Amino acid sequence: MTSGPEFTSDFRVRLVDLFRWRRDVRRFKPAPLPEGALERLLDLASAAPSVGLSQPWRFVVVESAERRDAVRVCFERCNAEALASFAGERAALYARLKLAGLTEAPCQFAVFADRTTGQGHGLGRLTMPATIEYSAVMAVHTLWLAARAEGIGMGWVSILDPAEMATILDAPPEWTLIGYFCVGYPSEEHSVPELEREGWEVRRPSIVITR
Repeated sequence: MTSGPEFTSDFRVRLVDLFRWRRDVRRFKPAPLPEGALERLLDLASAAPSVGLSQPWRFVVVESAERRDAVRVCFERCNAEALASFAGERAALYARLKLAGLTEAPCQFAVFADRTTGQGHGLGRLTMPATIEYSAVMAVHTLWLAARAEGIGMGWVSILDPAEMATILDAPPEWTLIGYFCVGYPSEEHSVPELEREGWEVRRPSIVITR
């Protein structure tokens, strides 16, 4: 049996900094990522835990200008619909929020979860089939932290129609959209997340219930 790595107290302090400084980035510099950086980050995402070692995540890197334009149109329509669902001050605040970096981000990709994957042989999924989607989200989080550690920003665009996105990206019908992501170097840094700065919401302590 081999010994696991030892993590120093200094490392643990820096790890907490990494968690606290992860941001949902919307404003990007136009500079491209170094060659191979995105591929390396996507590979690191595969170190995430997954139910039954199923690794159900499917990454679709979007480089086509035509497809990116279609994603932007989808977002703009869905965002307008979301704005219409609010009223008064909340609607005005929503209209001020920058909710996507689709124009600026040099790298963009979608993450899907494949519920039909044979990998893992169905272990752990019989009673909770949604663990396939949960596993894909774990891959997203792993990638997000790895990117932040390199000074690379990532933004999750969720204001999209999943069926339309599947058509735009030619995704198989058995794949479930987890999210669309913009990646690049942030154009600014803040100690407080934007939604808190804008007054949309505040971060609260964890809810812990003891039974």
